[in-house]
This record gives sequence, structure tokens and C-alpha cells, in this order.
Amino acid sequence: MTKKQKKMLTRILAAAGGFVAVALLDHFGPALPAPYWPLYLIPYLIIGWDILWKALRNIAHGQVFDENFLMAIATVGALCIGEFPEAVFVMLFYQIGELFQAVAVGRSRRSIAALMDIRPDSANVEREGELLEVDPDEVEIGETIVIRPGERVPIDGVVLEGSSALNTAALTGESLPRDVAVGDDVISGCINLTGLLRVRTTKAFGESTVAKILDLVENSSTKKAKTEQFITRFARWYTPAVVIGALLLAVIPSLVTGEWAKWVEQALIFLVISCPCALVISVPLTFFGGIGGASRVGILVKGSNYLEALARAEVVVFDKTGTLTQGVFNVTATHPDQCDKARLLETAALAESYSTHPIARSLRDAYNREVDEGRIGNVAEIAGRGVKADIDGVTVYVGNDKLMEDIGVKWRPCHRVGTTVHVATGEAYLGHIVISDQVKPDAREAVAALKAAGVRKTVMLTGDSPAVGEAVGRELGLDEVHAGLLPADKVTQVEELLAGKSPKGALCFVGDGINDAPVLSRADVGVAMGALGSDAAIEAADVVLMDDKPSKLAKGVAIARKTLSIANQNIAFALGVKAVILLLGLLGKANMWAGAFADVGVMVIAVANATRTLKTSNDEKKGR
Repeated sequence: MTKKQKKMLTRILAAAGGFVAVALLDHFGPALPAPYWPLYLIPYLIIGWDILWKALRNIAHGQVFDENFLMAIATVGALCIGEFPEAVFVMLFYQIGELFQAVAVGRSRRSIAALMDIRPDSANVEREGELLEVDPDEVEIGETIVIRPGERVPIDGVVLEGSSALNTAALTGESLPRDVAVGDDVISGCINLTGLLRVRTTKAFGESTVAKILDLVENSSTKKAKTEQFITRFARWYTPAVVIGALLLAVIPSLVTGEWAKWVEQALIFLVISCPCALVISVPLTFFGGIGGASRVGILVKGSNYLEALARAEVVVFDKTGTLTQGVFNVTATHPDQCDKARLLETAALAESYSTHPIARSLRDAYNREVDEGRIGNVAEIAGRGVKADIDGVTVYVGNDKLMEDIGVKWRPCHRVGTTVHVATGEAYLGHIVISDQVKPDAREAVAALKAAGVRKTVMLTGDSPAVGEAVGRELGLDEVHAGLLPADKVTQVEELLAGKSPKGALCFVGDGINDAPVLSRADVGVAMGALGSDAAIEAADVVLMDDKPSKLAKGVAIARKTLSIANQNIAFALGVKAVILLLGLLGKANMWAGAFADVGVMVIAVANATRTLKTSNDEKKGR
């Protein structure tokens, strides 16, 4: 408990002790000339003074209709008609519920705070031969920082010296360390476990991975789910309606029957029963817990609206390269007589030297030499085709069959299964390179888990050849495969799939976040796969999986569905109990004690139910 919560607990215990003491005196104490009832004001003021003050302050600021106003008017009214024990009990029970709710919210916030701990406090930077400890914001791009064993990586960079294992659990939810050596990228937020590392920074702290993740999580509460928006609108109209209804209940029957005391009491009971605390507290808490719980297993959700959409996932569309496949390729060069294999691979690697596509990276890795940028000029990406560049003064085209058709060069077909990259000048065909990708170990498990969770259709969209696409689709058990697509074609396919889904269902597109921004933004939920350190993924997607395991998506769907289920349970339970007791109150069968249960008791139960979202995420993290 926090210091503030401990103070509230002390007030509750003091008020409860005073309430019991006065009640015992009232029933068993000696007869005195003055009644005991004024003594009830002591525990009442101990426990309720802040509620009365908040109600008065809010009224002064024009914010009349809230739970503080309802509690104040109901309990003060009870005191006025002589229901002193009921007034104290209702206020006491309300504050117990508020404390319970504060503890539950604190528990959810601590799950978020565990993620917030990824923010480094300082960075060790080398300047003029000295090692200085500075704030990460003060480190500039290109400076060298030193990361000792046990320290957190403060800023994204590249290893200059040393080797080590990095704990990425705070980002990915995975306990297996990641080994890094000279030339490897390291990202902020990870913990250096073993060796000393000298790292050249590649980003300012404000643009580093840890800063973007913290900003994403901190701002997730601003994007509310439809369920939360409903509760907000509901409370805005519900509370004034309740006050007007209570006023009418007190006045109209009293004018008819003349029993003012009876109907004023029923109106006060009506107010207590109608307080919407259970809804306005438990539903946002449920989504807050769901987002916090998902973050603990390496799934970052940018808002509860996306969590709700993920729960309704009906169609899941995957990109292929880097999403379902590893994006690490076996490169085989095949050539005609005019170009040897080494020159063919060199030409392709130089032309693709500025591309971020996984195939381009694989070509550069296969070339395995320093790229001489002075040999390269006039580089131009050709969407859905490949790249054009001047290499040593000669215009070279590197890309797919369609690019060869566009430039009018006759190419040799390839009979191997894999992605074919042709290399040609404007006049001559130099040869082609066959790139074969490997399916990720958990990709088939991911597809099976989504189908078991009720996803109606799984689809793969790829710019690769139909032969490669169909082979991967058969291996993974996908329902549909669409291959040979340009970026615009992928958007068209997603539009068709959106038109075919049910009105309440959602379409999720899962991509690497680098080349799929148009499709990510068009889908109901854009999910970035393998986003560890990818700025583009974090920016473009609605949900970010902080490692490259597609099986995490099924975990995300499970957490989202559990969260939405708990929110709906709380809504149905709160409204149902209130409706029953309101009806009993109108019939004169419910007293102030029943009203207190309908308000605070229901709130406590609903908040307890909301905290189950954190338990769900813990179970997912343990693999249960």
C-alpha cells in the first residue's frame, strides 16, 4: 500500500471502531437524558469529510453530478431523517470500496511500472579520453558509450568492442538472452549480462527504442475502446437522470400519500443503489490491466480500442518475408556466359546497398565485403519491381520478372523454388540469383493456435512468386495465399477481405512494419512482427510484438478476448444487480443496507473481477 492508502485504512479502522462503539452504546448503554445518536456524527465525519468536501468543491466548479455528490446527498439525507447507522455504514462501505479500487489500480500500475523500469538513469560516455556519467538525453549521435555488466543499455547503437549476452525480457517477455558481438546492433532497454561493451550510438535518446516504447505505453490510455466510450457517455447522462428520478420519487408519491418520510427514504436508497461507481471504475481498470498485462509478455498495445479490436479478430492476414519466414536467405547465383557468379552477386549487392528489404540485406550479407559507395550512383527504387542504379557508370537493373519485362530484356527462367532476383543492364541479361527463405519454427503453431481461438480465415499476402507462396502456405496450413503482389495489390486484397468479414469481426494484418505501412494502416488492427528496434514498426502499427515470434499473436488475442469478456461481465453484473435492487426499492422491499451493497458491494466485486486481466497475462507468460 502507498502512504495515502495506509492513511485511508487507518481512517476506515477508526471510523469502524467508532461506529461499533456507538452502536453498542445505543443498544446496550444506560439510559441518558440526551440521545446517543449525535455520537454517530463522529465516525461519519472521520470517514466521510473528504467526500463531503469534494462534493462541495465540485459543485462550486460546476461539476455537480458525480459519485461524490450522490454519496453526500444520500448520506446527509439519511442523517436528516434519523437513519444514523445507515448513513455511517454507507459512507464507510463506500470508502472501503474506494480503497480496494485504489489498491487494484496500483497493482495494474505496478505492472506498467515494471516496463517503465527500462528507462536508463544515466549513460557512460567517452569524451576527451575520460569516461563521464551523464544523462542519456545529453549523449549525441556518433558518440561512444561504455556499458558494463549489469547495466542497462541507455541508447541504441552498434557494438565497437566486446561481446556479451543481453537480457531482453523487459522488451520481449522472453527469458533467453541475446548474444551480441562487434558490428551487432544493440537497443536501449536491454540489460548487459556478461561482458564490457563499447557502443557507438546511432540515435539520440529521444528517438531510441526505449523512449518510443515508453511514450507508446504512457499514451495508450488516451485511445479508448468502444466499451469504455459507452460507459463514459452512459455516466454523463445516467447520473443526472438518477438525481431527477430520485427527486420525483421523493415528491410525487409524498404528495399523493402524505408519507414524506417514507418516500424521502426510498429516494435516498434509490440514489445509493444507482451510483455508477462499479461501471466507471471497473471497466477502464479492466482495459488498463489488459494493456499492462500484455506489455509484460512483450506485446505493446497502443490503446484499449486496439485491444478490443484484437479481441474481435476474425480474419488474420500475414506478410510472408520476416513475418512467417525468417527473412534470412540462402543465396545462390546462376549466370549466363557473360557474367561470373562473383560479379553477379557483387553487382546485385551494390545496387541494393541502400534498401532496407530483407532480400537486399541477404544479398549484402552474401557479398560479405565492404560496399564502396563511390561506385554507386542514381539509385532509384521501382515499387513492386526492384531497383535501378548506376554501378561503375553502367545502368543496372536488379529485380523480378516484371522489371525485366518493363526494360525489354529477355531473361532465363529459374526452376528452383525460391525468390528469383534478375540482374541486367539496359541491353544485356547478366544472370539471376535464387533466394530461398526458411519458415520460422513457431509459424505453423501460430496459425494453428489462431484457428483454435476461432479465427475464421488465415491469409498470406506476398510479392514473392506463386510457387514460393503456395509452398509456404501448404506448409503452414493457411486458408488462402495471394502471391506476386505489388504494395497497391496488397491494399486491394485487404479491401476485399474487409468487405467479406462479418460486421462485428475485425481484420488483423501482421507485417514487419518496414514495407507494409499502407496495409497496416488500412487493416482494423495493424500488428508489427519482429519489431525489436524497428522504428517503422513502432510508428506504423497498432499492436507491436517485441520479438519475431508469430505465436505471440495468439497470446495477444487470448489476452484481448479475456479483457473484453471481463469488461462485459462487469457491465452485465453491475446493471443486473442494480436493476433488481432498484425494483425492490421502488416496491419498498430494499433498505439502505441493500442499497449500500448494490453500490459499493457490486463495485468491489467488479474491481476484483477486473484484476483478473493481470492474472491472465501472467498465465500467458508462463505458457499456461
